[in-house]
Amino acid sequence: MRTQDKDKIEISHYILKHVPREAEVTRIEYEGPMLAIYTKKPELLVDQSSVIAEIVSVIRKRIVIRSDPSVRLPEGEAEKITRELIASEAEISDINFDPSLGEIIIETKKPGVVIGRNGAVLQEIIKKTKWRPHVLRSPPIKSKIVTHMRHYLHSESKERERILRTVGERIFRPKTYDVGDIRVTALGGAQEVGRSAFLVKTRESSVLLDCGINPGSNRPFESFPRFDSPEFQIDNLDAVVISHAHLDHCGLVPFLYKYGYDGPLYCSAPTSNLMTMLQMDYLDVASKQGVTPFYDQKDVRECVLHTIPLRFGVVTDIAPDIRLTLHNSGHILGSSMIHLHIGEGLHNIVYTGDYKFGRTMLLEAATAEFPRIETVITESTYGGIDDFMPSRVEAEEHLTNIINQTLERKGKVLIPVPAVGRAQEIMLIIDGYMKRGLMKEAPVFIEGMISEATAIHTAYPEYLGREVRHSILHEEINPFQSDYFTIVEHPSVRQGIIDGEPCIVLATSGMLEGGPVIEYFKNWSNDERNTIIFVSYQIEGTMGKRVQKGVNEVTMMDNEGKMAALQVKMQTETINGFSGHSDKRQLMNYITHLKPKPERVFVVHGEKQKSIGFANFLVNKADVNTVVPSVLETVRLL
Repeated sequence: MRTQDKDKIEISHYILKHVPREAEVTRIEYEGPMLAIYTKKPELLVDQSSVIAEIVSVIRKRIVIRSDPSVRLPEGEAEKITRELIASEAEISDINFDPSLGEIIIETKKPGVVIGRNGAVLQEIIKKTKWRPHVLRSPPIKSKIVTHMRHYLHSESKERERILRTVGERIFRPKTYDVGDIRVTALGGAQEVGRSAFLVKTRESSVLLDCGINPGSNRPFESFPRFDSPEFQIDNLDAVVISHAHLDHCGLVPFLYKYGYDGPLYCSAPTSNLMTMLQMDYLDVASKQGVTPFYDQKDVRECVLHTIPLRFGVVTDIAPDIRLTLHNSGHILGSSMIHLHIGEGLHNIVYTGDYKFGRTMLLEAATAEFPRIETVITESTYGGIDDFMPSRVEAEEHLTNIINQTLERKGKVLIPVPAVGRAQEIMLIIDGYMKRGLMKEAPVFIEGMISEATAIHTAYPEYLGREVRHSILHEEINPFQSDYFTIVEHPSVRQGIIDGEPCIVLATSGMLEGGPVIEYFKNWSNDERNTIIFVSYQIEGTMGKRVQKGVNEVTMMDNEGKMAALQVKMQTETINGFSGHSDKRQLMNYITHLKPKPERVFVVHGEKQKSIGFANFLVNKADVNTVVPSVLETVRLL
């Protein structure tokens, strides 16, 4: 008998010994990072949660209670009973089912009414339907991506069950070796910005942190992580963990599934939705540009099926010798710092991804306290000698002045923005300043994926900053639904905006690398009354970077599909204070405020000179050992 089977039998015997016999446990399965107890009377175990808590404290594994499929009511009948049990004032907006988890997902404007006093209503739903309720607050703006992903998971519930069981068996396999020989290999994102991918290996396990593309390059050798490294073996990969949804961190994940990876993908729930949205858009843009992408929609759907979303602060087993915890990084919605606990206290790694160590209108500041840290892998995008950003108030006033001046001279304002994060931040600023009379009122048109990304933001208010979260949850007026904003629903209305009165347009993409922003840029670039305002980082090699540097002419495809020279006479402005990245001061403050103090800092995700300069600065100011790895370099931690 395999050691794993023996361990599982021992755990099962322990659970059965301590669970009330009348609960009628039918089976116990490893499912992803959890142990699932299937029972014919789930309401008994949910009601006696202290029994489960005691078992968890002994076996040291997360446990979830599921009803046996044989006792669950048919979905239509279960929905009918659920609606009868919930008071009408709860204002249910939608009910869905997840058979793979045995959950009935209830969207409601008033979750408290659905839950009931001391969870009484939930208990009744479990008792009468045998489905476990998962209550969500109805988002003010409906997201197509969230809806489609739910329906897809429902349609593929059997495959989802297989994946979770396969993942669970792999996570809880017996260790072959003692813990040791921890190595970190930079497959991308070292001494460069883009294609972030860092491989963490022990004797036992292999975990990939991020898997991005470099949008500034069209050559696969420079665009993609270096999977040709001898350290990387896709068949031995235990897990992929994604810090956030920007394509330079998640854009190539579907490629892994195309070439045989069948393992789990861990990230926060908002990251899962945003990542799917951006990957699908990446395919759409590639198609319109006549470029053959390296994966297709089927591979993106595989990502969805294999994703295990995690909440911040929840410790999760992802390999026999590695536990994962996600923490807020303050960069975009759902962006996470990745904490890996290796062995039983042997070594702890914090991979920051991109982070903002300061509050913004949209998000809280990055987490700086962890149970233990030995090694930190930090970004250094703005780690250069002169990378000090203005204060947020200065940046907001600068934006206001530029917009006011442009509108006064009858010009039009074009703000290229990434759909996720910067777009919502700028929307909040424009809405607030216009309401206070500090910014001239003008139509504000929202183009591209921004409206869908904003809908996803409203679906996860618990991940947002305090003020905007309060506005969404408790006030009549949602700032993202301001009367100043007009969503451009169809490209057919675009010409009217281009030819119309002075206005403000927020459009994707943020680096002028395709998307609806290109049409506005083509039509407005030749008029010196107009202004283009860059509010996000422009990667070297992108059209946005060239325009930002002040070129007078760019070559672009015209409306007839031919390459043509385009004069750039419009005003070009850059405002750095809105960045979702930390500037040099914040980077330094973050490293010095980390608790506990790390022994070693890897400096990555920055142009070569900036990373090296920031690493030297850390040595002198923070008295910490630093490493500036290059792509393909492997560093042994233990």
